[in-house]
Amino acid sequence: MAAPGSQQVTVDGRVLALTNLDKVLYPATGTTKGEVIAYYAEVGNTLLPHLRQRPITRKRWPDGVGVDGEHVNVFFAKNLPKGTPDWVRRYSIQHSDGINDYPVADDIATLVWLAQLAALELHVPQWRFAEDGTPLPPDRLVLDLDPGEGVTLAETAEVAGWVREVLEGAGLQPFPVTSGSKGIHLYAHLDGSLSPAQASDLARELAQAMQAEHPDRVTSVMRKSDRGGKVFLDWSQNNGNKTTITPYSLRGRTRPTVAAPRTWDELADPDLRQLELGELLTRLEELGDLLAPLAGVAQKGTVPFPAVRDDTTRKGTVPFPAVAGHAQPDKLAKYRSMRDADKTPEPVPAEPPAPSSGNSFVIQEHHARRLHYDFRLEHGGVLVSWAVPKGPPTDPKSNHLAVPTEDHPLDYGTFEGTIPAGEYGGGTVRIWDAGSYELEKWRDGKEVIATLHGRPDGGLGGAPAKFALIHTGKDWLIHRMALQPSEPSVQPAATIEAVGSVQPADEPGSPDHPDRVIEPMLATLSAAVEVTNPDDWHFEMKWDGVRIIAYLEDGQVRLLSRRGRDETARYPDLVPDLAALQCRRAVLDGEIVVLDAGGAPNFGLLQPRINLTRASDIAAVARQAPARLMLFDLLSRDGQSLVNRPYEERRRLLEELQPPAGSRVQVPPVFEGDLAAAMEFSEALRLEGVVAKRRGSVYEPGRRGRTWLKIKHRRSQSVVVGGWRPGKGNRDGTIGALLLGIPEGDQVRYVGRVGSGFSDTGLARAERLLAPLARPDSPLADVPAEDARDAHWVDPTLVGEVFYTEVTPTGRLRHPVWKGWRADQPADAVTWE
Repeated sequence: MAAPGSQQVTVDGRVLALTNLDKVLYPATGTTKGEVIAYYAEVGNTLLPHLRQRPITRKRWPDGVGVDGEHVNVFFAKNLPKGTPDWVRRYSIQHSDGINDYPVADDIATLVWLAQLAALELHVPQWRFAEDGTPLPPDRLVLDLDPGEGVTLAETAEVAGWVREVLEGAGLQPFPVTSGSKGIHLYAHLDGSLSPAQASDLARELAQAMQAEHPDRVTSVMRKSDRGGKVFLDWSQNNGNKTTITPYSLRGRTRPTVAAPRTWDELADPDLRQLELGELLTRLEELGDLLAPLAGVAQKGTVPFPAVRDDTTRKGTVPFPAVAGHAQPDKLAKYRSMRDADKTPEPVPAEPPAPSSGNSFVIQEHHARRLHYDFRLEHGGVLVSWAVPKGPPTDPKSNHLAVPTEDHPLDYGTFEGTIPAGEYGGGTVRIWDAGSYELEKWRDGKEVIATLHGRPDGGLGGAPAKFALIHTGKDWLIHRMALQPSEPSVQPAATIEAVGSVQPADEPGSPDHPDRVIEPMLATLSAAVEVTNPDDWHFEMKWDGVRIIAYLEDGQVRLLSRRGRDETARYPDLVPDLAALQCRRAVLDGEIVVLDAGGAPNFGLLQPRINLTRASDIAAVARQAPARLMLFDLLSRDGQSLVNRPYEERRRLLEELQPPAGSRVQVPPVFEGDLAAAMEFSEALRLEGVVAKRRGSVYEPGRRGRTWLKIKHRRSQSVVVGGWRPGKGNRDGTIGALLLGIPEGDQVRYVGRVGSGFSDTGLARAERLLAPLARPDSPLADVPAEDARDAHWVDPTLVGEVFYTEVTPTGRLRHPVWKGWRADQPADAVTWE
């Protein structure tokens, strides 16, 4: 008979003895060993692809995590213990102090066995074993964002967003994971062409570049004394000897938190927090594995590290670190390994490149997940390439980051087209400028100086332009150099915008080809702070209606919904005015709205029309609630495709259509570079907000691009101030954020913190007002531990007002900004507005 709390189970055909199932491993929550085992069994099918062929270092808590974080009897386990079942697969690694046998997990039985040993945390490196036990090159890059003292998880997430931009500019897709401890991990897939040392160098250079750009917020220095008030970008976990907590692993914290994959929208939540095992399991049912693309990308074209063996080395054992510097078959091996010639229109030559002595260059505008520019110089038979997120600099006083990417074939110098979604670099590629260059200096890995001679109508403005690409020891920078007096004078560079060719309408790929249905381009929800330079954007109203693509041809009109449903019969009142537009053929993008008595769009008035089918019903409702079509984009005109033309050109041609006065079809005004005016106008119309569209951006059918941003109005709310947190960095010695609440019954419930919107004078006034109200305990209910950690509490008697975007499902104010104090309002009168 099994002992109490013990039992035998069969998992994947393996019989396991599970003991002490009632032992509490997490005293704060009462979570037992049995519940830990059940978690790993349930999460197993999702976790295993991320563990596949990786050696697992275990962190074990046989007696549980202790009370209040006091860890008792906790240790790392590398070598497998005696008595390990024979069916547990393992590989051996030679360390300086001997050989260790590491388990690898490819079934749930192994996970259950590890959980039975109270191995709460599972740590793995960024590389995998080949089947013969040889370490392969790393297949992923990881950056550990570790918040220093005084830095919140939300502030760490803001830094993660900055890192995301750089990674995406380099063609790497980052996946965020809240670590279950304090910080955030960012993962990106590698193609197997880098050794661990090279991957570590890449991560270190990125971390150092982020520190240089944000010295008050980011550090790449290992010393803990340098981390106060900053986020430490730990790049070292890419070293072949280092490991990282695997996604979906539990953590040995006071509560059963988990290393949880997250969405980028979640990271924008000011109330971001670590998740626990129950929450993670619920998310899996709803969202599935957010890291599936990272685990499912096959490692193509990799060459295993050569094993260094001697007569004493056991079979399946390799020394570690493995020898780096494996030979590449040719300069295009990495390029070829990242692309499938059957799925992408890019040139993918099967043979190694032939030597060449040419001097061509091309700069391509690449509308991938984020717009960036690819700077390519012919050298040694290939196009040596850098990704330049902000484009080539136009002023010698401004340097831009340049991120080296894989060499490209020479044929890429004439490539323009759309790389399918889901493929590497998916998005539209257009030639911004191209021509030849005069080389002044080329030092591999250190410095390149060249004068470019582009097209008369190219992005460089048709005049010679001299650039230096310099490796600073931390990262690469591209610098615009002034030409010497003996050289041709440099004209101001043209605005960075598209300069591609027009696609004939009678080609099947054209947007107005009769067999083609266009999916509308979508906007990404954002905040006004993301529009750092309003002059780079145009602002349109965000209409509250039904999205429509209108097809016009010789007086015939066809209206298709976002999903491609024919809506023409549902809006007959729009057809005559569309047919009267000043063009023979066109494809237009817009939104159908119904206006209320005050002239504002009202979706409630439009809703009755959406699903009507009988002509008489449609006619009756049309008389009561006539529709209007607000046009905001022109995708083709008179047989010429415009989707690859810059936004300003499409807008100018749209305005030339000139709907007559009184028409139900309108081209609403656009605000050029004036976000404040656009938001004010939008608020006057009682609209949701505005859509910001980047100058020079192309139209990306069916994609939710970052060149279109939805910016919604912030609402206002009176709040009670119940405490404050000290500032860091520039605010050291003063208030960093106020802790806010709203009375609910006999409590003042916590609704978030606000740290922006204060002037220096405002902060000083807040200190004077709050100092006499100090108290030892919190007057606010449900304050997260992260926010309460260093809080100074005050009596909840003062009232202020904040702007915010929305209320989260947990009752927190999203993106609050301080508006001012409300001396006219007593605290007990504050309610949700």
